[in-house]
Amino acid sequence: MAEAKLFAGHAVKRLRRAGGLTQAAMAEALAVSPSYLNLIERNQRPLTAPILLRMAERYDFDPRRLGGATPGGGVEAVRRRLADPMFADLEIDRSEVEEWLAAAPGGVEAFARLFDSGAGGGGSGAPVATDPVGPVRREIERWRNHFPDLEAQAEALSDELRLGSGDLYGAMAERLRVTHQLGIRILPVDVMPGTLRRLDLHARQLQLSELLDPASRTFAAAFQLGQIEAKAEIEALIKGANFTDRVSERLYRRHLTSGFAAALMMPYDRFLRACEATGYDVELLQRRFGAGFEQVAHRLTTLSRTGARGLPFFMLRIDRAGQASKRYAGASASPLVEADGRCPLWDVHSAFDRPGALVRQTVELEDGSRWFTQARTVSPQGGRVGQVRAQFAVGLGLDATLAAPLAAARGFDLKLGQATPIGLGCRACTRADCPQRAAPPASRVLVFNERERGVSPFVFAGD
Repeated sequence: MAEAKLFAGHAVKRLRRAGGLTQAAMAEALAVSPSYLNLIERNQRPLTAPILLRMAERYDFDPRRLGGATPGGGVEAVRRRLADPMFADLEIDRSEVEEWLAAAPGGVEAFARLFDSGAGGGGSGAPVATDPVGPVRREIERWRNHFPDLEAQAEALSDELRLGSGDLYGAMAERLRVTHQLGIRILPVDVMPGTLRRLDLHARQLQLSELLDPASRTFAAAFQLGQIEAKAEIEALIKGANFTDRVSERLYRRHLTSGFAAALMMPYDRFLRACEATGYDVELLQRRFGAGFEQVAHRLTTLSRTGARGLPFFMLRIDRAGQASKRYAGASASPLVEADGRCPLWDVHSAFDRPGALVRQTVELEDGSRWFTQARTVSPQGGRVGQVRAQFAVGLGLDATLAAPLAAARGFDLKLGQATPIGLGCRACTRADCPQRAAPPASRVLVFNERERGVSPFVFAGD
């Protein structure tokens, strides 16, 4: 399989300027012409393997840092930000974004950071507190939620554990006990009120609440192994992210450790083969790998290994108010993940009316793109009778043109069949005659006719 082309002109230019070099000087050191180097810096030519090796030898840097280092997360990520209603009248197309990235990568990154901090959302101009989640989501997006070093280490450890025992949880417990002198103890809820997992270093115990189900106990043990055995790889990824906020570092560390735990429970090759054999049947994958629905859904967004890619899913977790507490675009580049608003006609909201049932739907966005989605409610561990119990809906989606292999898509005409027309929230949506509309689009002027009343409570001018 041909290798993916690497366009990293911004990084090459930054490296050259950091060394105080002209294009002619660097071109001579890399044994290429100045005009060719100029094309590389403008992202009109990819970096070849020989040039990468010469750069690594000459300038003492890790070539892996070039991969995924595109300012703002790349063209698609910048375009999703520019889809905000505040930019609707500018009509910035893809080619303009590409030119902007090539000409001013620093400016693109500055725009992305400002927008993600909250100053760009909604255009209110009101002062906002620094959001530690934004930089973490941007870093996850930069890697497409796939971290090769962690995947490889988790897969090797999983194979080693399974060689000794068919019981993964038991094998992990034994490794923690023998290799790291940590025992696992299940404690009554009255002993651990409000706590599901606790590491007691004095007692040398990983203490788990009896409220945790088997899948959650396995994940907790895998998480603890990740904290110990993948510490060096995780810290290297955190260092490479260059966060300016300690809270962001901790959130990212938790995400990476959780990713390692999921990869340990669902090792890449075995999981991908099972996905392809079952038609990505989430409920069957749950049983096969002893995992929860949300764990499998999240795992599906990480299958981006070079030469062995899975289908590009996205995942979204919302509450009844439509607030997103998790969202991963993976390799899907879906605007449904990035949009701050969501359409009530999207059945991810309807999942709350059918707890535990899989709700399937084909939706169509204003740009004509179709997405096949499935959603189901989940409840976090730890709820007790008489207490408030949280409930979320986990939505899993895929470009409808790729969804034919899915077991969940059987019976759906993905190309010509009916698709529910939805938008990215009322303020961003310009569909007319929508009876569900709660607000006019931010990019349109309202029109009033006292003699008529249409289906929609708001009538607005077109383009």
